[in-house]
Amino acid sequence: MDKLQLLLLLALALFAIGLLGVVIRRNLLVMLMCMELMLNAANLSLVTLARQTDTSAGAVLVFLVFVVAAAEIAIAIPIVLLLVRRRHTLDADAYADLKG
Repeated sequence: MDKLQLLLLLALALFAIGLLGVVIRRNLLVMLMCMELMLNAANLSLVTLARQTDTSAGAVLVFLVFVVAAAEIAIAIPIVLLLVRRRHTLDADAYADLKG
C-alpha cells in the first residue's frame, strides 16, 4: 500500500468520524466541529487525488472548499450563539420546533 492510498484511507476515516459525530452527537458546537472535520477530510482526498493525477484542479477545489468552510463558520457560529441565548441550551433536540 503506497502513501496515496494511506492518505485516502485517512481521509475516509476522518470523514466517517465526522459523519458519525454529526449523526450521534446532539451538541450544536460538536456537530459544527464534526462538519468541519468532514470538510477537511474532503480536502485531504482532493489534495491526494490532485497529487496522484499531477493536475491543479484539486488545488482549486480545495480553495473553494476552504471558502465554503469559512463562510459556514462565519454564519453558523452567530446563529448558534443567538439560539443559545434564547433557549439556554446547545442540545439540537431543543430546536425541533424550528423545522418548517
